[in-house]
Amino acid sequence: MANQIAAGPELLEYVREFSLREDEILRGLRSLTAGLPGGEALQVSPEEGQFLAFLVAATGVTDVLEIGTFTGYSTLCMARALPASGRLITCDITSRWPEIGAEHWRRAGVADRIDVRIGDASDTLEKLLADGFADRFGLVFLDADKIGYPRYYELALKLLRPGGVLVVDNTLFFGRVVDPLATDPDTEGVRALNALVRDDERVDVSMLPVADGLTLVRRR
Repeated sequence: MANQIAAGPELLEYVREFSLREDEILRGLRSLTAGLPGGEALQVSPEEGQFLAFLVAATGVTDVLEIGTFTGYSTLCMARALPASGRLITCDITSRWPEIGAEHWRRAGVADRIDVRIGDASDTLEKLLADGFADRFGLVFLDADKIGYPRYYELALKLLRPGGVLVVDNTLFFGRVVDPLATDPDTEGVRALNALVRDDERVDVSMLPVADGLTLVRRR
């Protein structure tokens, strides 16, 4: 039985050659984002975006919630995988970054499936609950500020329907989760989330050592 292998640049290029189906619109948005301050670190990898789209299509969901838009690469991947009648609500603290992705969403013909909510994520999720969105979403993607992860997780579970899947990004957080000297609020937020999910009897869980750590949570 093989252990987890390290995916260096050559192996990653091999994966992209034989798996990645990134078209010109997605490549353009990824390239544009990479030129922004912190863009490469904050943007999901193209492989992760394709995996999110795969999950949306494979589960047949029609309602997706994204917590943390940035420039909307993952938004575009998931929106494309929805049926024409599907809806994706994505939230971010500022309109500055989602506005960059909006033109690419329009070019891809999925802008009408995307509903952007601007404001503090906790407030946005609370409002969705107040507006009757409890148990609504088939898939939730969490990729926002790490300090807020535990709070967002609890709210997301209320919005997720039974049997729905919550995907949490950055759960290995550049390897800092195992560094005893890393005690910054972001790392501690990720650690708290990981412990919360591990001990949560309401869900099934699988943490995957891919990208920067990806945890799949299924609400029982």
